[in-house]
Amino acid sequence: MNILILGSGGREHALAWAVMQNPKCDKLIVAPGNAGIAMIADCAALDIEDGGAVVTFAEENSIEFVIVGPEAPLAAGVADRLRDAGLLVFGPSADAAKLEASKAFTKEICDAAKAPTAAYGHFTDAASAKAYVQAQGAPIVVKADGLAAGKGVIIAESVAEAEAAIDDMFGGAFGGAGAEVVIEEFMQGEEASFFVLCDGVDVLPMGTAQDHKRVGDGDTGPNTGGMGAYSPAPVLTDAIAQIALDQIIKPTMAEMARRGTPYQGILYAGLMIENGHPQLVEYNVRFGDPECQALMMRLGGQAFDLMHACAEGRLAEARVNWADDHAMTVVLAANGYPGSYDKGSVIGGLDGLPEDSFQMMFHAGTTEKEGKITATGGRVLNATARGATLQEARDRAYALVDSVDWPQGFCRRDIGWRALND
Repeated sequence: MNILILGSGGREHALAWAVMQNPKCDKLIVAPGNAGIAMIADCAALDIEDGGAVVTFAEENSIEFVIVGPEAPLAAGVADRLRDAGLLVFGPSADAAKLEASKAFTKEICDAAKAPTAAYGHFTDAASAKAYVQAQGAPIVVKADGLAAGKGVIIAESVAEAEAAIDDMFGGAFGGAGAEVVIEEFMQGEEASFFVLCDGVDVLPMGTAQDHKRVGDGDTGPNTGGMGAYSPAPVLTDAIAQIALDQIIKPTMAEMARRGTPYQGILYAGLMIENGHPQLVEYNVRFGDPECQALMMRLGGQAFDLMHACAEGRLAEARVNWADDHAMTVVLAANGYPGSYDKGSVIGGLDGLPEDSFQMMFHAGTTEKEGKITATGGRVLNATARGATLQEARDRAYALVDSVDWPQGFCRRDIGWRALND
């Protein structure tokens, strides 16, 4: 089968790595890809948010299956254009992708589905938003309504901090994503990520993970797109996962189908868990990054079969075969991230790193220039490893980190601390 993956990050490198392990993959193209992806698959320059261009490329290259990695092409309706052209695609329609593209829409769906989530207010002007914050007090969570690359969420410890976040959002700090703002109550508990395949009718849990959003050790500093993750998430037990399926995921999927916009693809539910009870923090309509890297390391080639079954509406007959193992990914980011950072520094030490089913260095923001790997993004590399225990996976992942020669980069040294310290 000829397969096209859209995207250029660590998530897409991990997806490509897993797909390449499946014997059904005859040819793999990743657009636009990155330096690491180019080592295992063909890469192509393509505007992945231009549905017409993607359809034309897929037809010209005899593509039979398209896997959409990031959220922006989904929100732009690329999956719709591909389906209209008769192509098999893994990823939701633009209407269904509103579960991530609009936090206010997700809240509306949760209300209709009676899915437990934080109390909230939805605002289109700063004055009303500030009045709500003053009435509610702090801590409180301020979110840009639209897509903000994982950075449009401020956990405000004081009313003043919340008001500053409101001013930033309405002032354009997150572009069009902040034209509307959702303000939520601060939920207590431990956060975890639940990944569920949905084919419009059936749902199939694909795995759990825990992400480290804050930039600094001990979960300090500003939120990022994610500084590391591990799978499975101990806090998300089988019993809690079943509650989340019954009270949150399935009612949401039923409401989406009732509205004539059935959901097909991976649904990433961010959950807050307290005393065994999960509440929805947010939905994402694609694999998390960097959670995907840990999941793909554990799933290997079967990930392709699961995505293929999902796209063809065959989830009722699909099964996930989990090994009793653990995986961890550690993000190497450019100094200054998530603020301003320099691009173009050369990364050494990548040649000769072990690459097998137990350890991989997935590339995120990299480019090859004059035969050297250079950093071109904020999150640049993902040291990912698997082990019989989380400690074993951690040791392998950090061994990869320590093999890299990149003074212009940094990482957190405590990924997995919650699970390892229990």
